[in-house]
Amino acid sequence: MKTVHLTFAAALLVVGSFFAPAAHAQAPLKIGYTSVEYVLSQMPERKQIESDLKTYSSQLESQMKAKQTDFQTKLDAYQKATQGGTPMTAVVKADREKELQTLQQGLQEFSSTAQQSLQQKQQQLLSPALDKIQKNIDLVANENGYTYVLNSDAGSSPILLHGPKDGDISDLILKKMGITPTAPAPTPDAKPATQSPATKTPAAPATAPTKAKGKK
Repeated sequence: MKTVHLTFAAALLVVGSFFAPAAHAQAPLKIGYTSVEYVLSQMPERKQIESDLKTYSSQLESQMKAKQTDFQTKLDAYQKATQGGTPMTAVVKADREKELQTLQQGLQEFSSTAQQSLQQKQQQLLSPALDKIQKNIDLVANENGYTYVLNSDAGSSPILLHGPKDGDISDLILKKMGITPTAPAPTPDAKPATQSPATKTPAAPATAPTKAKGKK
């Protein structure tokens, strides 16, 4: 399992649309936007989220490696016995093969559930920070008369493809949280950066009792 790099844009898909209701229905329509990913990247909580997620990922990786080692050890022993001509009854051989198949199936299932567990952990860690952002979006929108606030991050809904710079309230949100931006807010019509793929758990060996390829 590779080192986890927190991908904020992908994680923010669970947030949905950010809409701030108008203080008065008769007020002129005023639309603003913000990059939730950018705001989140400026928050001090980000480093702790990344650290906690990396720790959790390492725990899953250790479990995966232990299961792989157990499978590989028993596979090697089986192949050594069969290739070396060691006497083995049909019952014993069938039992060994069944054990290897069960272990391999367990590896494949763990690989899948580990990915799901990692995504759930990421959402759990992000939830308090996203709630904080939402609260401050509402405050800034109400204080400045914005009828709607859109999320300009690629992959989110709604998505802003273009907008005036004075409609970006990202820095106002950070200011409301007492944070001084350390990087300029992204422009809404800029081409989004390519996202890194989600961390993958190591793949299980192909089939038992064929020896797995790759590093042990």
